[in-house]
Amino acid sequence: MLAERVTQAFWPFWTVLFATLAPLMMGWQDRLPVEVVWGFGVVMVLALIAASICGGRYFTMPKRAEAMARVDARLPGRPIAALADQQAIGAGDPASEAIWQTHLERMAARSRDAKAVAPDLRVASRDRYGLRYVALLAFVVAFMFGSLLRVGSVADLSPNGEVALASGPVWEGWVAPPAYTGKPTLYLADIPVGVLRVPEGSTVTLRLYSDVGALTVHETVSGRVGEVESASAAQQAFVVEQDGRLEIDGSGGAVWDVSVIADAAPSVSITAPIEADANGQMAQAFVAEDDYAVVSGMVTITLDLDAVDRRYGLAIAPDPIDPLILDLPMPYTGDRASFQETLIDNLSEHPLANLPVTLQLQVTDAREQVGMAPAEQMTLPGRRFFQPIAKAVIEQRRDLLWSKDNDRRVLQVLRALSHRPGDLFRNETTYLRTRQIIRDLASYEETGMTDAQKIEMAQALWDLAIQLEDGNLADARERLARAQERLAEAMRNGASDEEIAELMNELREAMDDYMSMLAQNAEPAEDGTDQPDRAEGDGLDVSRDELQALMDRIQELMEEGRMAEAADLMEQLNELMENLTVTQGEGGDGPQTPGEQSMEELADTLRDQQQLNDEAFRDLQEQFNPGRSEQPDDQPQPGRGQQGEQSQGQEGQGEDTPQQPGDGSEPVQDGQDGEGMGQGDRNEAGRQAGDGAGGEGQAGTEQSLADRQEALRQGLQQLRDRLPSLPGESGEEARRALEQAEDAMDDAEDALRDGDLAEAIDRQAEAMDALREGMRNLGRALAENDADRPDEGQGGQQGDVTEQTQTEQRDPLGRQIGNTGQYGSDENMLQGEDVYRRAEELLEELRRRSADQGRPEVELDYLKRLLDRF
Repeated sequence: MLAERVTQAFWPFWTVLFATLAPLMMGWQDRLPVEVVWGFGVVMVLALIAASICGGRYFTMPKRAEAMARVDARLPGRPIAALADQQAIGAGDPASEAIWQTHLERMAARSRDAKAVAPDLRVASRDRYGLRYVALLAFVVAFMFGSLLRVGSVADLSPNGEVALASGPVWEGWVAPPAYTGKPTLYLADIPVGVLRVPEGSTVTLRLYSDVGALTVHETVSGRVGEVESASAAQQAFVVEQDGRLEIDGSGGAVWDVSVIADAAPSVSITAPIEADANGQMAQAFVAEDDYAVVSGMVTITLDLDAVDRRYGLAIAPDPIDPLILDLPMPYTGDRASFQETLIDNLSEHPLANLPVTLQLQVTDAREQVGMAPAEQMTLPGRRFFQPIAKAVIEQRRDLLWSKDNDRRVLQVLRALSHRPGDLFRNETTYLRTRQIIRDLASYEETGMTDAQKIEMAQALWDLAIQLEDGNLADARERLARAQERLAEAMRNGASDEEIAELMNELREAMDDYMSMLAQNAEPAEDGTDQPDRAEGDGLDVSRDELQALMDRIQELMEEGRMAEAADLMEQLNELMENLTVTQGEGGDGPQTPGEQSMEELADTLRDQQQLNDEAFRDLQEQFNPGRSEQPDDQPQPGRGQQGEQSQGQEGQGEDTPQQPGDGSEPVQDGQDGEGMGQGDRNEAGRQAGDGAGGEGQAGTEQSLADRQEALRQGLQQLRDRLPSLPGESGEEARRALEQAEDAMDDAEDALRDGDLAEAIDRQAEAMDALREGMRNLGRALAENDADRPDEGQGGQQGDVTEQTQTEQRDPLGRQIGNTGQYGSDENMLQGEDVYRRAEELLEELRRRSADQGRPEVELDYLKRLLDRF
């Protein structure tokens, strides 16, 4: 009865209460204006007071009699009321009293079945619209998706509609400098008011957590015009472009005077005059700087028409020549804030070659600011031609590229050149090509020459000039390339021994013809001797016998089925033949001195280190450009102009290197470091270290590169221990340089094992620089040692020393040292046709012993190394 009366009296109260709590639990007070929240609160409070008053008026506490009557009404005959009745008639009559007593017993029995009556909580008659259920549903939803704790935020609202701020800021802000600056993001709440210095282009982000209008943002640093977001927006972001003021206005706000750190434009300048070789390859050194980083650069080459000598074919107005634009090389690793690089290219076939031009460099930073160097006036390098007729043809090509209107003049000059072919043309091929060009020009003179035809004729004139300059050398080079290509195809297809022998004979013949043509085309020196001019940086000398030995080794490997190793040697031979220049030897076939032997081994070590550096560089490119395991032909290789000044040091490898004694044949000078052929088993072992059998499968991994680097370092250590004792400062400097190279190799090995290819490439570059320095100092020491000897009897003394060295230096078994300079014998210890069968038997025995797990661990490790090696 109490529940019924409370429900019936106070259902409006809890209906209003649920209707009040539901929106507060959902956080409506945080989103609606303060006035609306307080108006809603007042109305609900009044409704609660009214409901409580009405409920109090209708509510009465139930009494015991009413409860008993409620229960008695549910029992048949109202037994509880009967038990309370008194006998009114027949009192004193025994019969009547007996009947009454029986009646009371029956009523008492019925009263024992009395049960509590269920309350009737239905108020549908009073709440005909179900408002109580609506309020209850809203409360349940708010309880599930809201929080009772959010009701407490009402206490933060002051009666006048302002927010009572909590302790600490009700806003957050960040200043994020541009990513290219590398500077950290600043949290504004931790920065005291005052002067705030930020890099130009920084992004300011602000978040206001108070009610709309309680806090506002005022700034003059972005310079924004047009559409600007509201100053009271909950989230704002803008970019700092100028000095100004940043203010968060309101309770708990802050103000800063923002000072912008300007991003300076990059700068670039030329550091040295342009250099060029006889083939027209130019090298322009430059330095670029920026306060953060240079992103890209380019060079613009424009015709300097005022500086052109307007004579002959250049007298008429030129056809429009577009400026030549080239990309500047950027460093692959390291800091781009300041770096030195060298632009290397060959523009011999460009219309601007050998003409006055203006060369202007420009670089760009991350904000797309451009820095330009002053225009440099120069003559654009091109290939130099020495044959007079080749010079004449190239001049006509230049005139034709200058203007199509020169076609008649070019035609006349070529006709004059071909008037007496026997005096100018070496063979019929060049004469016939000249006549074909003359016929084409004659036909274009009648119909007019188009731009495409001009380019076609310029290419024909270029090919003719090259053939005239090189004579039959171009044909010999083409024949050599064809023989090398056929041999490489045979390697891939698994040719028979007969086919290999036939192809190797063809290669040897082509090699002899090519070297003979190189010797015929060699330019005599200015001093009248048959020695060509030798510049610092010339490569190492190799003789024809050594080239033949290399080809013999290739044939041997192919016949043994070791195609991978043969392909590696073939690639080295190809690279060597691309850079050959022939010099005349001094004759004599005397043995090398220990110093000359050390110079040769140092050169081999430098070449192997360069090859290892190239492979590490290709692996690094593969990480950033998957699928590009090889660089295109026009992509600069590491150490050849794309690693800063490394290329210059590399080209200068042979500086101060003494001439090796000849063997009676014509030595061939390799014109580029690191591209020569291997000499001796020591270098072959260094290249194969870590490769397994044949080097297949592991050459592209960091672990195999690390093993090869370790083998190369150990070889350098042994070489340094065998260096001859040379007096003077140069000898000591050579030893110190080799120690530095060994340390750099050790660091490169650690970097390769850690997978840090970029660090390994840097350390390998340091090792190569130290090796070059060691070779230069060793060459100076050898030269000083030779200068100290008396002139007369020098040859005999050298022979005596060599003979004494050959006699005294023997291995523990009494054998003389081999040609490689190492202890042991180079003699063939196995003779006859059984050599391959014996080698196979030895290999099987090694495998059998390595499979026996009962052998000592040291022996098993040694057998494993032997199997990995062979």
